[in-house]
Amino acid sequence: MAVVVPTIMVETLEQFQEASERVAPFARRIHIDISDGEFAPTFLLPENQLYWPPEWEIDIHAMVARPSEHLADLIAMKPSLIIVHAEVKEDVASLIMQIKEAGIKAGIALLKSTVPSTVSEAILIADHVMIFSGELGKFGGTASMMQLEKVRLVKAINAHAEIGWDGGVNIENAYTLTQGGVDVLNSGGVIATAQNPAETYQSLVREINKHGVI
Repeated sequence: MAVVVPTIMVETLEQFQEASERVAPFARRIHIDISDGEFAPTFLLPENQLYWPPEWEIDIHAMVARPSEHLADLIAMKPSLIIVHAEVKEDVASLIMQIKEAGIKAGIALLKSTVPSTVSEAILIADHVMIFSGELGKFGGTASMMQLEKVRLVKAINAHAEIGWDGGVNIENAYTLTQGGVDVLNSGGVIATAQNPAETYQSLVREINKHGVI
């Protein structure tokens, strides 16, 4: 069953506290972005300042140029999932194995220009593959629905991988995304900027669970 996962993407500890308090009443699986200002153009709150309630299931999206420099700290925090980018200049398959050997699920994120077949070795051993349709380090992007074709290509390589989507999720496209094979809708701006985030979250949940009409 597909799930809606609120995204926290902040630059300061105060913003992190505020964002956490906004989603705490209704969500338990949370997607947290970190960025080094190099791979993505924004410096986000570093991993050594992150914290969360023990009942939360945390996905860490590492928008960093050298994940190897961050892995030890991230693994020590024991999130549920760590996602690294296919486009980094490191051995992504090796990074994935390091994460999995620590008993943590490992994911790989694909930017819009990345063709799944070019990183098939990493996809084959990943627990999660995230189709990235937005702009690195920014909320409020537009979903590029053409990226949905990647779901089929990824599944042809690893039929068991959980499929995530990041970028432009909203009420208008949530159902189409899940019907296209997306399991995890990482929802950033649509929830973060909502006047009533809980209501927006529940609307997205209802949308992905509705029954299609022929």
